[in-house]
Amino acid sequence: MPTSGSTVTRRALLMLLAAAFVLLAIIMMSGWLADSTQQYSRSVSRITALRVAAGTLLSQLQDAEIGQRGYLLTEDRQYLKPYEAAVAAVDATIARLHELADGDAGELHIVDRLVGLAAAKREELAETIALMGAGRRDDSLAIVRTGRGMRLMDDARRSLDELITPADAQLDTQLRALTGQARTSGWVAILGGLFILLVVGGAVWIAVGYTRALMQAQHAIQALNDSLEQRVSERTMELQRANDEIQRFAYIVSHDLRAPLVNVMGFTSEFEAGLASVAADLNRRPADGDDATAAEARRAVTEDMPEAIGFIRTSTTKMDRLINAILALSRQGSRTLNPEPISMQALVENVVASNRHRAGELRCAIDIAGPLPSLVSDRLALEQVFGNLLDNAIKYLDPARPGRIAIRGRTEADWLIFEVADNGRGIAAQDHERIFELFRRSGVQDRPGEGIGLAYVRTLVRRLQGDVTVDSVPGQGSIFRISLPKILALSPEKPAHES
Repeated sequence: MPTSGSTVTRRALLMLLAAAFVLLAIIMMSGWLADSTQQYSRSVSRITALRVAAGTLLSQLQDAEIGQRGYLLTEDRQYLKPYEAAVAAVDATIARLHELADGDAGELHIVDRLVGLAAAKREELAETIALMGAGRRDDSLAIVRTGRGMRLMDDARRSLDELITPADAQLDTQLRALTGQARTSGWVAILGGLFILLVVGGAVWIAVGYTRALMQAQHAIQALNDSLEQRVSERTMELQRANDEIQRFAYIVSHDLRAPLVNVMGFTSEFEAGLASVAADLNRRPADGDDATAAEARRAVTEDMPEAIGFIRTSTTKMDRLINAILALSRQGSRTLNPEPISMQALVENVVASNRHRAGELRCAIDIAGPLPSLVSDRLALEQVFGNLLDNAIKYLDPARPGRIAIRGRTEADWLIFEVADNGRGIAAQDHERIFELFRRSGVQDRPGEGIGLAYVRTLVRRLQGDVTVDSVPGQGSIFRISLPKILALSPEKPAHES
């Protein structure tokens, strides 16, 4: 069963949400581990510094004691230099111990005790050195022999051990915790990476499956398109054949209708000539008021028959125009178009020139808002299109105001738009499409015509691969808009019939 696009999208979203959740968890865990590691690092750093400071203090006291013993034994003041340097550095080391032990009462107590011991040791050392300097060597050695200095150093070592031993234990604990967190962080990263790989693999699997389904659907659509194109081509050929048959039928019917119509018109002329002879003969005879038959015959010759012949002539003339229109449309449908470069400015100027005299008689001004864009199309068809539109605009001017007709053009992408605008009677909205139908007219029928011109225009424009529309308001005027391609590209045509 194929997977729909919505299902694939839903699955992909769920996997992305899961991946995002895991990634967020990894980020939070990493942040927590980083914070814990930072805390452990600070603690380890403090403990290490505390241990180093304690060892430094013991070393400094030992250096001071060594310098004192060397001076007492040799009376060489060179031994006092390490003593003096060590004694001077003790205060800074004790201050460092206070700083590192801040916040821990037990450590502060031990540091305070070390401060007292260091002070006592320095006092004992200073006293012996002072006695030796005063020449009282025996008194100085006597103080050394009491062992007070050794006891102070032992007490200082024990105090330092009390400070260092817990620090070492705490340092070991912190290092183990730090190692455990690093191991946890590694496992989190590994598991998160494996899950993300799983999500990526699932997404790839879904994408591959969906792509395969899309390709199958595309192949199916391509097959349908190929068959559809074939069916469209076959249907187009059928429509072309049907259109050819319709045009051939219209041509044959209109051509065959013309023969009996000519006969009717000819015999009508014969009737008129015979009627004139009969009327002349009746006029030479004296009128007999008592002969009803003669009076009826005279009335028929002078009134009824001329009226009937007039109706026949009007009808045959109208039928002749309709047949000519059908023949014109049939011939136009079968005529092979001849695309060529055309200057629309020159073509429209020629069409306007042929209608200038008639427009002038009706007080109508025709303006070409040039220059009009040029194109490649059929010259004869364009001349007939603009000739019909201009003729229509002049025919339906509003006698209540001077007529104005404007012809303009513009380019839109690959299309040319031409407009024939007038200020004539206008066309009702419901008739905007109706006027392009064959034998259909709009408004008051006070102008000669059979409703063929605009149908002819639309047929020609569509053969030129364009379209024609109208915008109009009754009492204001109309704008006929023609859209044509810049270049008329024709496929091979087969004439409907030979006219």
